[in-house]
Amino acid sequence: MNKIRLRQALIPAITFIIICFIWFGPIPRSPLENIIISILIIIANYIEFRGKPFSALGFRREKFTWKNIFVLAPLVALGLFAFYVFAVVPGMTKLTGVPIDYSSFDQLEGNLQACLIALLVVWATAAFGEEIIFRGYFMRQLVKFFGESKVSILINIVLLGCFFGFMHGYQGITGQLVAGFVGALLAMIFYMRKYDLWFIIAVHGFFDTIALVCIYFGLA
Repeated sequence: MNKIRLRQALIPAITFIIICFIWFGPIPRSPLENIIISILIIIANYIEFRGKPFSALGFRREKFTWKNIFVLAPLVALGLFAFYVFAVVPGMTKLTGVPIDYSSFDQLEGNLQACLIALLVVWATAAFGEEIIFRGYFMRQLVKFFGESKVSILINIVLLGCFFGFMHGYQGITGQLVAGFVGALLAMIFYMRKYDLWFIIAVHGFFDTIALVCIYFGLA
């Protein structure tokens, strides 16, 4: 375990408690909550890392390149989506015996305006929001506390994958397992890319964009 100062332990603990209150407290959930939590995380990182909140999350200017964001990330997203459709979803569905509950997306089929709005929402709350929270903050904090040994990284990926899946309860048990598995894959990519948050945000965003296109055309 790394040597941790009081500031480095206290600020993440308080931040995590506030995040849990936002997620599981009496306040009704809304699409804006991940944006609010992301702002909270940036403020917490600003305090903890003395004015360098973005680099601590994995935002690095040199990593934001045309090739990484608009060529490599969409290709990785497409490959991940193909694996999701042809392997992960059928496998998990066979395991549980029930299909993923996509009913919350029914209103998007054939509705261009709703899909465009949903596209903006998923990029803001899922691509940016979830990646800042789960990969940029939670994963980086666990690495800070427990190091980068293979065992620590494996536990990190599995633990956050389970938590990520749990947060997708609206898709039923199969959806939770699938989301957890995909979340673990995203965490693995994040680690392999040396914590490049720009890249993993782009992968997540393009993955969800492909999914929305499929939903719009009734392919989901």
